[in-house]
Parts: sequence; structure tokens; C-alpha cells
Amino acid sequence: MTDKIRVLVTEDHVIVREGLRAILDSQADIQVIGEATNGLEAIQKNEELKPDIILMDISMPEMNGLEATRQIKLAHPEVKILALTMHEGDEYFFEVLQVGASGYFVKGGSTVELLGALRALAGGDVYISPTMTKKLLSDYLRRAKTGQDKETYTGLTGREKEILKLVAEGKNNQEIAEKLFLSPSTVQTHRANIMAKLGLHSRTELVKYALRHGLITLDP
Repeated sequence: MTDKIRVLVTEDHVIVREGLRAILDSQADIQVIGEATNGLEAIQKNEELKPDIILMDISMPEMNGLEATRQIKLAHPEVKILALTMHEGDEYFFEVLQVGASGYFVKGGSTVELLGALRALAGGDVYISPTMTKKLLSDYLRRAKTGQDKETYTGLTGREKEILKLVAEGKNNQEIAEKLFLSPSTVQTHRANIMAKLGLHSRTELVKYALRHGLITLDP
């Protein structure tokens, strides 16, 4: 018999938390080893219980799931985190990936999808809710059809390509400046030039561009 997937459920709403526990405890290969009601508790319980996966609600009081995920992954990169959210917006999606979560589950999903997500993470895969996958694919196909995806990446200088990759990986201006031995103001100027050349308007669009061109991957 294989070991069970040990899960810490982090959710501030009691009824949702109890429902999640009931679903997971009904599975022969999954064991809920603890519960947390906010990000701070999640950090504490992770230290105490050493779960395989943390089911992490994003919107919680005291400390939200994004910050808790960031701190936990910095201290314990081996822990898998499945973000649980009501949001289907691009901004939340990319933020979740950048802080280190291995999956993004939208609360409107089914029980079968949730269980599949946990098992995917346990097996070392990344999981994205079907609704988000459809949204990202639709956006990509729209851009490809209209020619918007044929940005002039080759028009960037070598330095701009370096900075583009680092920004997409979540590095801030100070971190990039230190890595490339530049001043933060020079990095900011390069970022502005990159956005202008590629016709991008936000960091989210930049990350999506980097994903399309293989500069970064969805691997945590």
C-alpha cells in the first residue's frame, strides 16, 4: 500500500473548510492532517505537521494565501501548494505562480477536479483549473489569429532580453540591478523600452509573453 497524500487545509470559512475535509477524508489515498484559518496559521502548521500538500485559500484575514505561500516556499521549497481561489483573472493567476504555488484551482470546479489536482501535485505535476486553461488558450489563439503574437523579440538588445526574462521570473528592479551590475534606474529604463518595443502594458502581459516564447515555464 502506498503512503497517503498528507494535506493541510487552509481556509477561513468554517463551512467550506469542513466540506473540503469531508471530501478529502473520503478518499483512500488522501489524509487531512490539519487545518488552518489564515496564512499565519498555515505557516505554523506547516512547520509542525510537514504536509505533502497545502490546500491554500488565497483571500484570508491576517495574512493572505499569496504571502503565506511565498514565505512557506522560501523556507520549504519541497512543499506543494494548491491555491484555492474564486478569481479567474490573469493577475491573480500569475501572482500565484510567481510566489511558488504548484497549482491554481478555481472554487467553481468539481470534486473530481479537486481530487485530480491534488493527485497531480503529489505526482510532481503542475495543475491549472480547466477554466483558466481555456481562458489562457483563448487569449493566445486570439493574439495568434490577429498577428499580435508576432512581437519583435529579435528587436530587443541582449541586455533587454536578459531583463525581460528576470522580470518575468518575478525579480524586482533592485534584484535585477544587483544581478546585472546596473543601477535600479537603468533597469527601469530598460523595462520601459521593453514594454514599448513589444507593445505590452503590464507585468502580467510580459509574463504571458515570456511563457509563449519559452523564456520561463510553468514549473514551480
